[in-house]
Amino acid sequence: MRFLLTPEQLDFARSLDAMLTAADTPSAVRAWGAGDAGPGRALWSRIAEAGVFALTAPEAYEGVGPLPVELALSYVELGRHAVPGPLVETVAASALLARLAELREEGPAKRLLPSIASGACAASVLFPGASPYALDADAADVVLAVTGQEARLAPGHGPVQPSADPARRLSRPLPGGELLATGPQLAEAVAYATVWARLAAAGQCLGIAEALLARTVAYVKQRTQFGAPIGSFQAVKHRLADTLVAVEFARPLLYGAALSLAPGDVAAAKVTAGEAAYAAARTALQLHGAVGYTQELDLSLWLRKARPLRDAWGSPSECRAAVLAGQ
Repeated sequence: MRFLLTPEQLDFARSLDAMLTAADTPSAVRAWGAGDAGPGRALWSRIAEAGVFALTAPEAYEGVGPLPVELALSYVELGRHAVPGPLVETVAASALLARLAELREEGPAKRLLPSIASGACAASVLFPGASPYALDADAADVVLAVTGQEARLAPGHGPVQPSADPARRLSRPLPGGELLATGPQLAEAVAYATVWARLAAAGQCLGIAEALLARTVAYVKQRTQFGAPIGSFQAVKHRLADTLVAVEFARPLLYGAALSLAPGDVAAAKVTAGEAAYAAARTALQLHGAVGYTQELDLSLWLRKARPLRDAWGSPSECRAAVLAGQ
């Protein structure tokens, strides 16, 4: 039996790719890293109009989901185009609120999910056991901070900390804030939201890997040494082939995980896609040579995302442990 994406799913991915190709995403990424969220939020609105942020939210809250395969498809495109912002965190917030509603805690979902699904509200989150920093809290409209058996709306955030990727702006949410939900059901909702976040992060990693590989292939066809394109050298071909194998191995795991939504499957997809992105970054840096280190080259926008996103929402060791545990 062959499992293939439907024509509608492929059309959705192509339309998103065309829209992002027409947008000046490198300028938006650079502005976001400099603290100017204006271009990035304009791009956020266009992504929301395409329906991306409605894919996790149920129809009862003005969403179209849950549609995990379409979510994976869309986040591959977002990664391929290096779109900035709390993209994965918004998925986590949406999934958390949706799960709480299923567990009869409907108030937060009624209040926040429609605006998240429409793109009017960009959300960041801070979950127990994760990094002490929330991503892009300075640009997000809401930050959902879960501590113990309490979920609160953070009243603000501390100073933005330096990051390996300037477009990943990290800060600590301030303590306190409005109480949204409380009780033991929060742990189940956080676990559910983490699965969705890992799926989205895996999609982003795969998109980043594809973009880095495509840019590197284009470069080695143009760069010449000894009167020949460096892409004709056997060692270069082997390096690119290894990277392509890693990317193509990650792809079916991503879509298989989207079909099952089993935590172990999603963790396997996350670690495989994350390692593919990191391998593609190392290959791109090596084959571009000294020019690959320059910030002026757009390649750096993808290079800087690969390592942090590989480790976000579960490091490779954490995801491997989840796979072994069948969780």
